[in-house]
Parts: sequence; structure tokens; C-alpha cells
Amino acid sequence: MSKTFFGHPRGLATLFFTEMFERFSYYGMRALLILFMTTAIVEGGLGFDDSTSGAIYGLYTMGVYIFALPGGWLADRLFGLKKSVWYGGIIIALGHFTMAIPGLLGELGIDDAMTITQTDTVPFFLGLILIAVGTGLLKPNISSIVGDLYTNDSGAKRDAGFSIFYSGINLGALVAPLITSPLGEQVNWHLGFGTAGLFMVLGLIQYKMTDKYLTGIGDVPVYETPEEIEKKNNLNKWLKIVLGGAVVLLVLAFGGFIPIDAVTLADSSGVIILLVAFGFLGYVLLMGGLDADDKKKVIAIGIVFIFSSIFWSGFEQAGSTLNLFASRFTDRTIFGINMAAGTFQSINPMFIVLFAPVFGAMWIWLAKKNLEPSSPIKFSLGLILLGVGFFVMVFAAQVAASGDLAAPTWLLLTYMFHTFGELSLSPVGLSLTTKLAPKKFYSQMMGIWFMSVSLGNLIAGRLGGEISGDGEEALQQMPDQYMMIVYTTVGAGIILLIFSKPIRKLMGNVH
Repeated sequence: MSKTFFGHPRGLATLFFTEMFERFSYYGMRALLILFMTTAIVEGGLGFDDSTSGAIYGLYTMGVYIFALPGGWLADRLFGLKKSVWYGGIIIALGHFTMAIPGLLGELGIDDAMTITQTDTVPFFLGLILIAVGTGLLKPNISSIVGDLYTNDSGAKRDAGFSIFYSGINLGALVAPLITSPLGEQVNWHLGFGTAGLFMVLGLIQYKMTDKYLTGIGDVPVYETPEEIEKKNNLNKWLKIVLGGAVVLLVLAFGGFIPIDAVTLADSSGVIILLVAFGFLGYVLLMGGLDADDKKKVIAIGIVFIFSSIFWSGFEQAGSTLNLFASRFTDRTIFGINMAAGTFQSINPMFIVLFAPVFGAMWIWLAKKNLEPSSPIKFSLGLILLGVGFFVMVFAAQVAASGDLAAPTWLLLTYMFHTFGELSLSPVGLSLTTKLAPKKFYSQMMGIWFMSVSLGNLIAGRLGGEISGDGEEALQQMPDQYMMIVYTTVGAGIILLIFSKPIRKLMGNVH
């Protein structure tokens, strides 16, 4: 590869822009999702109650991470990394355009886009499913390709390459709500969904046009021996069976033959995630053939799972609870312009761009002075900072409960503290899991990390449906509900801080 991208393999640029456009599509749509569901039918929304909307939001964001597990498995065994990214991007774009159908039909006079009908709900839910499945195929595998670009360099250059790649994530997340939110909220919801899909298509175009820079990386697995070929054929057969079963279930569900209650489904999904995660960890401990040190590290991974879930259940309320607060109780008139509520979703990635280098430099400076805190302490710091952010929201909720609109600075401060918490915990949690995972269970333990994130997203959606201030009584209870989140997150952080030394002993030589 003769061409380079800021001194890195040219293929990094291909992956950078693909991920940037994919994150644009995801965060652009996420900024609209719960607002669209809770908006009245006569205003172009679905008119769902807050509890149902929060449950659907939680199931969707949970699904994005859950599908990353089979997405990585399919790439390793059938499609290869590059084709998985390509197929995933196509499915994501189809999902966005499916959600845009009702608006298109309304413009053509085929249906009234301002009226909720079968043409509105079916494309909406089908679109969510397609986006979740497509993201599950694309997200884990594009990161793996980045790693494959640096097979001969596992040091600082590799880390720098990932830093450049992740800046694409934040760039897409920063810009997306600024474009899709005004279009969706102030023009037509479905136009916002369709715009998110358009940017995914742009990402796919540049991916295909520049995939020559990824030659020899992430190709389709080769099956040569008769046994391997038979294994591949069996995998294809089971994949067709699973897809066929999924289609039948969707047809029955959309046809009304299978009643689905979003709240019950969300609650059941949370229980299932917990049972699967700790059931698997128990199996590894008891029957995994591990030595004493590895068993201790698996216990540490279980602890990481619990506190990671707590963190993400608070942090991911950005798209649910805090998005609704921005819409209903925040003065969004800035310099005489009425800002769309979803544009506040750009604050977190903006702070990530501003403060990520600061935090990185701070850890390096502390390490040189032998003062860098251990991973459990960083984790506890992340939870406490998250709680501080919600403590700010207690005062914002008191303003709203008094009948006034809260100033946008309340949300600005909240997102700032949440970003500080994310920078303290998120990179540490992922890195810590990779270091603690026993070699023979490496991929599965990464799956446990993703399950903790998915559980947190699910809980965030459910909380978003309950802490929305919908109705006078709920509005008066909102400050106390935010305070309960403060007690939970700060309390969890303090508990982790107290037990940081015993946890460090479980981690062995991992820092």
C-alpha cells in the first residue's frame, strides 16, 4: 500500500469515513426516535405513551449491541469482515428508507402522512429491526478490520490508528443531530429518517470505491477440505432456517396474530440478558478448565459487567429521558432561533472531541508520576461523575416542576459531567475486559462486555419512559426520580471505590 492516511495505511481512511457515515445514520436517527414515538398523531408522530415509547427505544438500542455477537460470528465463519461491513451498511440504509416510506406515501397522496395507519407503524418497526441487524453486522467487524491493518505493528502506531478511527465515530455523532433533528422535528419526521439513510449510502459508496486499499484483509473464510466445505454448507442451511423463521415471526407479529407488549418484552429481555451472562460466567468458572488466577479474573469480569450495566443505564438516557426533557421542559430559543430538541444530542460528542485529548494526556502525566489510578478507581470515578450530572438535572427538574422552562445550560452541564464519566470508564472497561479474558474464552468475554452495554441501553429506555414528566403528578415527582438515579450511580461508584483493593487482587497482574 503506497498511499497513506496521515502516515497510516490508506485503508484507514476507507474505514474512517464508513464508520463516520454509519454513526451519522445511527445517531441522527436516534435523536429523533423517542420524540417521534411520543409526538401526537395529529402532529405527525405515533402517539405512543411514554412507557411504551421508552420500552421500544430500549429494545432497539439493546438490539444494536446484542446483534453484534452473531454479527461477529457470521463474519468469522461465512461472510468475512469486509463483506459483513458491506452487507450491514446495505441493511442499515434499507432500514432508514423503510422508516421514510410513510412520509413518501403522504407526499404522493397515497396516504395521509399526518395520520397513523398500518402504513406508518409497520415500516417503522421493520426499519428499527433492519437497522439493529445491520449495525450488528457492521459495527464489530469494521473495528476488527482496523486492527488487521496493523498486524505488524502492535504498539503506539496501532493505538494512534484506533484513535483516528474513533474520531470518525464522534464526528458522525456530532454532526448528525444538527441535520436530522431540524429536518425531522420541524419539517417531516420521515425526512429525518430518510436523510440518515442517505448518509449511510454515501458511506457505502466511498467504501466500495476505495475497498482496493483493503485488499487481502477481512476476506471470506476459505473452506478447502471436504469436512470444512460440509461445515460451511451446514452453516448456510441453518442461517436460511433462522432467517426464514424470523420472517415468519415478523409476518405473524405485524399481522396481529402474535400480540406483543413492548414493556413486557423489554422487562423479559433484561432478565434473559442477566441469566445468560451470569449463567455463562458460572459455566466458565465451574467447567471451563481454568486455573485459579483465571477464575479470579472471570469473577472480576462479572463485577465489571454489573457496574458497566449501571453506568450505561444512566449514560444512555441521553437519547430517552434527557431528549424528552429537552423537548418538553427546556427553553430552546437560542439567539432568537428555536432549536430542535434533538440537536442537544450533539453536545456529548462535542465534549468528547474537546476533552478526550485532555483525559489522555492527564492519564499519561499521572502515570509518569506513579499516580495513575487503577482501573476499578477509574470505573468508580466514571459512575460518580455520571451521578453528578444527574444531580444537575435535579435542579433542572425543579425548575420544570415550578412551571418554568429550564435554561439549556442545565443540559449542557449534565452532558459535560456525563462525558467526563464516559472518558473515565468506557475505554477502561473495554480494555480491561480484553486483558482479563482467558485466552480460550476471549471472544465470549468480549460478548459479555457488549451484553452489559445492551442491558444498560435497555434499562435506559425503560427509565426514559418513566421519568418523562408526562402529566402534572409525574412532573412533580421528576426531581425525586432524578435524585434516585444520583443515589444509585454515586452509591455504586462509592461501593466500587471501597472494594477497589480486593477487586485489584482478583485482577492479578492486570492494572
